Amino acid sequence: RLDANHINYVPPNCFNGLVSLRHLWLDDNSLTEIPVQAFRSLPALQAMTLALNKIRYIPDYAFGNLSSLVVLHLHNNRIHSLGKKCFDGLHSLETLDLNYNSLDEFPTAIRTLTNLKELGFHSNNIKSIPERAFVGNPSLITIHFYDNPIQLVGKSAFQHLPELRTLTLNGASQITEFPDLTGTTSLESLTLTGAQITSLPKSACDQLPNLQVLDLSYNLLEDLPCFTACKKLQKIDLHHNEIGEIKADTFQQLAALRSLDLAWNKIKIIHPNAFSSLPSLIKLDVSSNLLSSFPVTGLHGLTHLKLTGNHGLQSLISSENFPELKVMEMPYAYQCCAFGACESHYKFSNQWNKDENSSIDDFHRKDAGLIHIQDERDFEDFFLDFEEDLKAHHSVQCSPSPGPFKPCDHLFGSWLIRIGVWTIVALTFICNALVSATVFRSPLYVSSIKLLIGLIAIVNALMGLASGVLASVDASTFGSFAQYGAQWESGTGCQITGLLSIFASEASIFLLTLAALERAFSVKHATKFETKSSIASVKIAIFFCFMLSLIVAVIPLLTGSEYGVSPLCLPLPFGEPTAMGYMVALVLLNSLCFLVMTIAYTKLYCSLEKGELDNIWDCSMVKHIALLLFTNCILYCPVAFLSFSSLLNLTFISPEVIKSILLVIVPLPACLNPLLYILFNPHFKEDLGSLRKQTLLWRRSKHASLISVNSEDIEKQSCDSTQALVTFTSASISYDMPTSNSLMPSSYQMTESCSLSSVAFVPCH
Repeated sequence: RLDANHINYVPPNCFNGLVSLRHLWLDDNSLTEIPVQAFRSLPALQAMTLALNKIRYIPDYAFGNLSSLVVLHLHNNRIHSLGKKCFDGLHSLETLDLNYNSLDEFPTAIRTLTNLKELGFHSNNIKSIPERAFVGNPSLITIHFYDNPIQLVGKSAFQHLPELRTLTLNGASQITEFPDLTGTTSLESLTLTGAQITSLPKSACDQLPNLQVLDLSYNLLEDLPCFTACKKLQKIDLHHNEIGEIKADTFQQLAALRSLDLAWNKIKIIHPNAFSSLPSLIKLDVSSNLLSSFPVTGLHGLTHLKLTGNHGLQSLISSENFPELKVMEMPYAYQCCAFGACESHYKFSNQWNKDENSSIDDFHRKDAGLIHIQDERDFEDFFLDFEEDLKAHHSVQCSPSPGPFKPCDHLFGSWLIRIGVWTIVALTFICNALVSATVFRSPLYVSSIKLLIGLIAIVNALMGLASGVLASVDASTFGSFAQYGAQWESGTGCQITGLLSIFASEASIFLLTLAALERAFSVKHATKFETKSSIASVKIAIFFCFMLSLIVAVIPLLTGSEYGVSPLCLPLPFGEPTAMGYMVALVLLNSLCFLVMTIAYTKLYCSLEKGELDNIWDCSMVKHIALLLFTNCILYCPVAFLSFSSLLNLTFISPEVIKSILLVIVPLPACLNPLLYILFNPHFKEDLGSLRKQTLLWRRSKHASLISVNSEDIEKQSCDSTQALVTFTSASISYDMPTSNSLMPSSYQMTESCSLSSVAFVPCH
């Protein structure tokens, strides 16, 4: 052994006399050329490695006297070309390793190696494989030449290799046609991935009667031929293609087929009898396709099934069709409820289970060669690898698992949440309706602060509407939510509900921020006897608040629709990075609003002298906005904490608690905001009294045939049978503002008088 040294030169006669030497290691040195003369005195040498050197060229007859050499390793050098007769004299060579070099052309010199059984020249720069490339190597069993920029493969390149059992060609991106394998009848494993093959010849299986493993993944296959002639096929891997349909005869009569991978295609239709004659099939992967239905005929022996990623497949699948099933992955968690996985959480690995007793593994061990291929794909990386103790149980391990956010029976889960949501919905509608009716009772004039209070009530009612929709879904699907869960969360109704909820929540916070700023500026200007802020400016600010709220609410629809990740129709503070980032950004934006409100009110209170707040004009509104600020800020803290705890991977909060916060705490401000106004603001009592008077007047006017409205009183007039005259005289309408206040400027003491001329009304008879 002379490996792992710094040898850069081997003297011509250094091995003289070693006529019985059988193994020579010269790898991991600094050789730049083949020591041809030194090797001429080693007639008994059987194995030699020159790997991990700096050899650039192999001259003709470099190994001319090594007729007994069986194994030759030349990998990880800098070889860029070979002499056409460089391997002449290697009559016994069976294994040749030229991997990880810089070869630009196919090594045609191998045609003299009549006993060659295993050949590797992957990870080079070879761009083409010529016609009849292996014509002089009839004993080849295995060829590895993947990871070459191969653009052209001769149609007859792999013909007449009767002993070839493994053919691996990965990354040949320019291959567009399936190779002609006439005479290569012993082939058992064919891997041809990363090419651009669009179709397979109908005679492919006629040429490969002994094929057991077929891997054509990462191609452009659109249609599949009938594989019936490949009766020994045990595994077919066709993932990442363009297949659109599986016909009835595609996999007919493949009695030995155990594993079928059709993932990441565009399959819309699978014939009902496509799998009916596959008695040995135990592992099937049709994930990430476009299926809306799935045939179950002939799949009673399945132990592993993957359907995830087929978002159109929303119907439930009965467990009676899969008596042997152990592991399955479904598009929706609700579909796992039928397999006894309701409200349970299982741990899964990301690989499909390896069947140690399968004949595929036996075949793999039987064909293991002397060359170690580090990047060789495992035949069984399709199977999930789960613990042996789970195998002992007959329960189905189904994912994604149902849970609080993917319930099987009830959307809300508990009666406490259900009663709380219904209570919030009822109070939200009633209280916000009262506030809106009293605030907008007079169409002639509404002060800016009352306008903001009224608009907050309207958006709070929208939040109540969103919660009411969820409560209605819970009631209508009571006890059987799994049957409708997939349709609900992926439907338009859920998207609109989520959009409405986020819009209402953000609009409420933005309008509350505007109200706080308006109060701060109004009080400041009022104490200095300055003009009140123009209501037109407030309306412009309101418009921007609504537009910003709408933009924030629409963002999830433009970035992957986070509204549909759960039946609650809200972006969750965990899961996908986009959803988590959106929630964190939302929390930061709302926190900024609360900070602005807090600073504005802190400056307001600090600028007023002791006792001055009670003397300023309309101090009740100032106090009311302060109360809303405090209440909304306190209720928003749990939501902010959830988002940041998910960002920091703090998992001590249970999903049930998170669900309660999203269903009860999030819509709670929409209920409390109007309730606080009704209970503690004197304006509500005044406005409610005025509303009652207006309602009473309206009722009386319905029964009067002639009404005269005077600025002082309302009295009935006699009604003539043919004509009635209603005269409005000196109608005086006053805004509901205090007429005198020590801190109220004279500009606020306004009275609008409307003198209307007499108008004659002729009633219809």
